Amino acid sequence: MNQKNCNRMIDGVIFDVDGTLLDTMPVWHDAGARFLATLGIQAEPGLGDLLFEETVETGAQYLIDHYGLTMSIPEIARGIDEQVEQFYFREADFKPGARELLQQMYDVGIHLTVATSTHRRCIEAAFDRLGIRGLFEGIFTCSEVGATKNNPAIFYAAEDCMQTQPEYTWVFEDGLYAIRTAEAAGFRTVGVYDPVSEKDREEIIRTADFYYESLADFDLLCSGDDEEAVAGVSMSGVPCIGAKDAAGTGVCAEAGRRSENES
Repeated sequence: MNQKNCNRMIDGVIFDVDGTLLDTMPVWHDAGARFLATLGIQAEPGLGDLLFEETVETGAQYLIDHYGLTMSIPEIARGIDEQVEQFYFREADFKPGARELLQQMYDVGIHLTVATSTHRRCIEAAFDRLGIRGLFEGIFTCSEVGATKNNPAIFYAAEDCMQTQPEYTWVFEDGLYAIRTAEAAGFRTVGVYDPVSEKDREEIIRTADFYYESLADFDLLCSGDDEEAVAGVSMSGVPCIGAKDAAGTGVCAEAGRRSENES
């Protein structure tokens, strides 16, 4: 686990979805190659890595430029979407510990939003099926924001929705490029391991404020009265709410509470 100094209030959390909350990265990583295969075209080695940081639209443009496709961007985007859409609608499941972490954060009043490169319809379908859509105050997609996660616009949009400040807002991500963007924009960052990001693991550990192999490593404990909860990260490496490690050196801060009329 990587840990930097973190004596900060935690008002809100912005979650990536693919590779962080849901175990969807393998099917998404290969979607471009699968689409090309339907056209009888052999994809170049590493195409999935090349498209990893792109939206569907910018990825479609790459395929047009590099494979001479005569299809339009919307046609290609739809073809790529079809490779993964049914997976979200029928099969996509949580990564270990994700469901429990989301519910515990929600229960202690931490504001939750999503920032994702995947289209809204896929995320909403998976969240509805898994019963977690109501935990989030907003879902923000790169396509709708008009920028990839190389640009902090999507994180600022999520932060604005929660009415929090970047230094009191945490971003959970498995992708190095997104962690770098969030870190540079002043957000606190938590790196989460995913096999697709294995090649960047050491750099993610160096870059993120905290790093965990699994969300199941988190141990959130409700504490405080009805007016206030305490949230922080213990020096032992287990984020906790209302707890310190055995040495009494836990790093803790207040977490914002939802008002009764907030959803």
